[in-house]
Amino acid sequence: MRVYELAKEFKNKYPITVAWRLKKHAKVIEEHLSPNEEVLYAFTGQRSMNFYSIFYTNIIVLTNKRLIIATKRVLFGYIFLSVTPELYNDLRIKARIIWGKIIIDTVKETVTISHLDKKALKSIQNNISEYMRKEKSRKYEITDVNPENVV
Repeated sequence: MRVYELAKEFKNKYPITVAWRLKKHAKVIEEHLSPNEEVLYAFTGQRSMNFYSIFYTNIIVLTNKRLIIATKRVLFGYIFLSVTPELYNDLRIKARIIWGKIIIDTVKETVTISHLDKKALKSIQNNISEYMRKEKSRKYEITDVNPENVV
């Protein structure tokens, strides 16, 4: 249950972040991890702009392969979103008086994680941006260099 432990650690460090049912959300992520996938960073948030939508809290995990967002629904089912480095475009941060939000722009959609403790924004931005930068540069180093085309 490494996902739950990291999410709980984040929530304890940034207590005003809006998030509930961490064990249930973590279980969804654990079920979808590949055998050789390693969890690097986890944080919690609300995937809704409305503060009263308490049913949309989730855990966001950065692994050595992708960014995962998971929500265990209250009655049945779950929502699972996976963003691989090649689908990632950009990350925006908006800070308000108490809470902040991050906007993850991907090729297919824009994902907003809101009601984050304002103090957590820098940590989230650093972890996601650094990981994506490294993964994208690694991909381009491998695929764009063709020894036959070098003069």
